[in-house]
Amino acid sequence: MESLAPAIAIGVGSIGPAIAIGMLASKAMDAIGRNPEAASKIQSAMILAIAFAEAIAIYALVVALIIKFV
Repeated sequence: MESLAPAIAIGVGSIGPAIAIGMLASKAMDAIGRNPEAASKIQSAMILAIAFAEAIAIYALVVALIIKFV
Protein backbone atom coordinates (compact mmCIF):
# COMPACT_ATOMS: atom_id res chain seq x y z
CA MET A 1 0.00 0.00 0.00
CA GLU A 2 2.97 2.33 0.52
CA SER A 3 3.86 2.33 -3.16
CA LEU A 4 0.38 3.53 -4.10
CA ALA A 5 0.81 7.00 -2.53
CA PRO A 6 3.62 8.19 -4.85
CA ALA A 7 1.70 6.91 -7.86
CA ILE A 8 -1.38 8.86 -6.80
CA ALA A 9 0.72 11.97 -6.11
CA ILE A 10 2.36 11.96 -9.54
CA GLY A 11 -0.92 11.06 -11.25
CA VAL A 12 -2.88 13.88 -9.66
CA GLY A 13 0.05 16.27 -9.97
CA SER A 14 0.37 15.71 -13.69
CA ILE A 15 -3.31 16.17 -14.57
CA GLY A 16 -3.26 19.95 -14.07
CA PRO A 17 -0.15 20.67 -16.15
CA ALA A 18 -1.36 18.34 -18.91
CA ILE A 19 -4.66 20.19 -19.18
CA ALA A 20 -2.89 23.56 -18.98
CA ILE A 21 -0.42 22.70 -21.74
CA GLY A 22 -3.25 21.49 -23.96
CA MET A 23 -5.22 24.67 -23.41
CA LEU A 24 -2.14 26.85 -23.98
CA ALA A 25 -1.34 25.17 -27.27
CA SER A 26 -4.96 25.33 -28.40
CA LYS A 27 -5.30 29.05 -27.66
CA ALA A 28 -1.92 29.78 -29.26
CA MET A 29 -2.94 28.00 -32.45
CA ASP A 30 -6.21 29.97 -32.49
CA ALA A 31 -4.30 33.22 -32.05
CA ILE A 32 -1.80 32.35 -34.79
CA GLY A 33 -4.69 31.44 -37.07
CA ARG A 34 -6.24 34.85 -36.50
CA ASN A 35 -3.01 36.83 -36.72
CA PRO A 36 -0.23 34.95 -38.54
CA GLU A 37 2.10 37.96 -38.46
CA ALA A 38 2.36 37.70 -34.67
CA ALA A 39 3.27 33.99 -34.74
CA SER A 40 6.80 34.46 -33.38
CA LYS A 41 5.62 36.53 -30.39
CA ILE A 42 2.79 34.12 -29.66
CA GLN A 43 5.06 31.11 -29.96
CA SER A 44 7.69 32.48 -27.59
CA ALA A 45 5.06 33.40 -24.99
CA MET A 46 3.48 29.96 -25.37
CA ILE A 47 6.80 28.16 -24.87
CA LEU A 48 7.49 30.18 -21.73
CA ALA A 49 4.04 29.43 -20.32
CA ILE A 50 4.41 25.73 -21.13
CA ALA A 51 7.74 25.68 -19.28
CA PHE A 52 6.07 27.15 -16.19
CA ALA A 53 3.25 24.60 -16.39
CA GLU A 54 5.75 21.79 -16.81
CA ALA A 55 7.58 22.96 -13.68
CA ILE A 56 4.47 22.14 -11.67
CA ALA A 57 4.62 18.55 -12.94
CA ILE A 58 8.27 18.39 -11.88
CA TYR A 59 7.27 19.59 -8.39
CA ALA A 60 4.72 16.75 -8.28
CA LEU A 61 7.47 14.30 -9.23
CA VAL A 62 9.68 15.63 -6.42
CA VAL A 63 6.81 15.25 -3.93
CA ALA A 64 6.19 11.70 -5.12
CA LEU A 65 9.87 10.85 -4.69
CA ILE A 66 9.86 12.34 -1.19
CA ILE A 67 6.80 10.27 -0.29
CA LYS A 68 8.45 7.15 -1.71
CA PHE A 69 11.83 7.45 0.00
CA VAL A 70 11.12 9.32 3.24
